[in-house]
Amino acid sequence: MIDLKQLSDPAYCAGMERKGADPALIGQVSELSSRQRELQLSVEELRGRSNSMSKEIGKASPKDRPAKIEAAGVVKAELTEAEAIFGALEAELKAAALQLPMPAHESVPDGGEDEGTVVATIGGTPAAPPMDHAEFGEHIGWVNSELGAQVSGSRFAYLTGAAVQIEFALVQWALNKLVARGFNPVVPPVLVREQMMIDAGFFPTDEHQVYGIPEDDLYLVGTAEVPLAGMHRGDRMDIEKLPLRYAGFSSCFRREAGTYGKDTRGIFRVHQFDKVEMFIWSPPDKSWDEHELLLEIEREILDELELPYRVVNIAAGDLGNAAAKKYDCEVWLPSEGAYREVTSCSNYLDYSARRLDARVKGENGSEFAHTLNGTAIPVARMLVFLMEHYQQADGSFTVPEVLRPFCGIETVSPPS
Repeated sequence: MIDLKQLSDPAYCAGMERKGADPALIGQVSELSSRQRELQLSVEELRGRSNSMSKEIGKASPKDRPAKIEAAGVVKAELTEAEAIFGALEAELKAAALQLPMPAHESVPDGGEDEGTVVATIGGTPAAPPMDHAEFGEHIGWVNSELGAQVSGSRFAYLTGAAVQIEFALVQWALNKLVARGFNPVVPPVLVREQMMIDAGFFPTDEHQVYGIPEDDLYLVGTAEVPLAGMHRGDRMDIEKLPLRYAGFSSCFRREAGTYGKDTRGIFRVHQFDKVEMFIWSPPDKSWDEHELLLEIEREILDELELPYRVVNIAAGDLGNAAAKKYDCEVWLPSEGAYREVTSCSNYLDYSARRLDARVKGENGSEFAHTLNGTAIPVARMLVFLMEHYQQADGSFTVPEVLRPFCGIETVSPPS
């Protein structure tokens, strides 16, 4: 949630408008916030008077007591009415404020989708291989989308054979790398309550992308970021113990709403996939350093896999609600002759921590922590890029050298 106290700052509001926030909604939230503060003062004043009058009743003589009880009753009724109005106003304010995004950081470029700034390009742009990833996945016996569609519907697939070994090689290799960097590995729940989706910053804006089980008030997560955020919900953390870095492995589920007819071949865009996610709880004054650390790790992974890629500072209009800034790492996909996103990392500043009521205690007193997240390995999508960059002219596949110790395979030949 945004910092309501900063709504009087034009620069803060301009940061939200750069992300596409409706100025009318910003004005509405600002007005509701002012009314809420005024009414809160009235409620506290009435509550104080009511408490004082209750004490006076106990001290009053039998003669004066009836009049004091009557007067206290009038104040009590006023307090009850004011509290009801305050509660309704607070609910209206919260519902409206939840729709406002974290303002874009000043270093984020203006613009919308595909208008970010390329900050680095590594490697060349190889020509398309004999087969694209979808053809190669079927050719080598790794991906069966037809059977997945029969069993579960479109955008589901069976992953079989050496692809499974390479998946877990990717996961183990990434986890070892992250543990060496001070990340604590976690396998979190993949079903969470609705309130956790709200607190992590995904509801109400991204509710259309989530699979739900309403009768149980549970939702399948689209990223381990959600349950990892819940690990310190409501906590008061010692600033000396931060940053807290977590590496979560989980299956993830997304409806992919709004992508009808897009990336339907192969496993580039599927409803179910596995992922290693990085999540950091940071002191407020260190979060930008942690953001650069996440990018550094993502780039290191791509460098060691020897994949050509570029880094993009995402434009304000293309940022999610929670992110103040986001980098995307996009790998060259030869069959399309284009760069496609494989990982991203975001700094949420205090946006999620306000919803989670997660604070740090330090020399400056109690303040909201900052949260950051980044993808280390999105398995299905990473396999797509590997299938195009590591397939050989004879139809075989050469396993990237860094993965061989984790899967015991150097070359995979297509089935006879």
